[in-house]
Amino acid sequence: MPNEIAHVDALEILDSRGNPTVEVEVALRNGSVGVARVPSGASTGKNEAVELRDGDPTRFGGLGVRKAVENVRTILSERVLGEDATKQAAIDALLIEADGTPGKSKLGANAILGVSMAVARAAANSVGLPLYAYLGGATARRLPIPMMNVINGGKHAGNRLAFQEFMIVPHGAPSFSEALRYGVETFRALKRELERRGLPTAVGDEGGFAPDLESDEEACELIVEAIERAGFTPGKDVAIALDPAASSFFSDGAYDLASGERLDREALLDLYARWVKTYPIVSIEDGFDEADWDGYVAQTAAIGDRIQIVGDDNYVTNPKFIAEGIRRKATNAVLIKLNQIGTVTETVAAIELARTAGWRSVVSHRSGETEDSFIADFAVAFGTGQIKTGSLSRSERIAKYNRLLWIERQLGTQALFSSPFIAGDQAD
Repeated sequence: MPNEIAHVDALEILDSRGNPTVEVEVALRNGSVGVARVPSGASTGKNEAVELRDGDPTRFGGLGVRKAVENVRTILSERVLGEDATKQAAIDALLIEADGTPGKSKLGANAILGVSMAVARAAANSVGLPLYAYLGGATARRLPIPMMNVINGGKHAGNRLAFQEFMIVPHGAPSFSEALRYGVETFRALKRELERRGLPTAVGDEGGFAPDLESDEEACELIVEAIERAGFTPGKDVAIALDPAASSFFSDGAYDLASGERLDREALLDLYARWVKTYPIVSIEDGFDEADWDGYVAQTAAIGDRIQIVGDDNYVTNPKFIAEGIRRKATNAVLIKLNQIGTVTETVAAIELARTAGWRSVVSHRSGETEDSFIADFAVAFGTGQIKTGSLSRSERIAKYNRLLWIERQLGTQALFSSPFIAGDQAD
């Protein structure tokens, strides 16, 4: 059997924060090889699949992944050797069965995902197809609108900003390559504006600037200024997306902002509504604590007909929680992160469930990334139309954008690129 898995190996490598993570290599009988590197998040939902860390304080402060690596080399390797790499769902089922826990805590979601992704890559190489075409089939040709994190706060930066991500969305561009240019030119204009105001231009975990601003709203004002200085029209050419990651600044029933304000749910809801009227915001992700379902429901009811409301920490790419969100009408979109659930097959199931509800999906990186560009192909494969993969600096972020440029080149005139946002309104 030419696609038979012949060898599985793993290595402890470093992610973009210098923390250990897992790299997996899968080799097939016919000589095809697939390599995958697993990312890691800082702002995590409590129901995410479990990253297995060694806990040895004498190595990497307990963050080593030797146990996960060994699990790949032994238990997981034994389960998949001899299997047909093109049978992704069957292999992922074997990996899940080998762990046997709901959150993949026994063997580690980092170990399991590494194998799952590497198998997909090996199979794509074996049949001579780009990963996006192998996973998505002949109709996979939609390039995603990039959501580019240009100002970092929260757990991604050492400043006072409560909101974690302030992003630009160059949705008015005619192609992905032009969208990338819009983003780069706006990012550079933002840097010049920060320098003009005497603010630092050091970057955070995801490559965005991390100035110590007086308030979260000031970040929106700066971005609008940068869009205009770059020669673009705010809203029409380049819009704003927010990821407050509100769980990180929620305590004792209230939300603490950079300005010193302490807001209850209703006051925060009003703040978002006011900002949407004031700034060209097209998407808000994790606007409330992950357990604050009433906040999400109220926000979607109030402004979900005008902007995209994205759930992340409350869904953790898990069909079980996405189904609950659909039942409650809690959001109208879901963030998709492979390492939140732990296998390629389960991630695809999450996208398919969201699609049946008429929801959008946004494929996303993690703050602790690697140079692996798997999610670029993944976004095109399943036509999600949106991707979050960081700012316009740091090579682990740029690797995904550069991969999308190659995919656009390969697709040529068959490439599709269209905005889900029209003049700030929600549109299919």
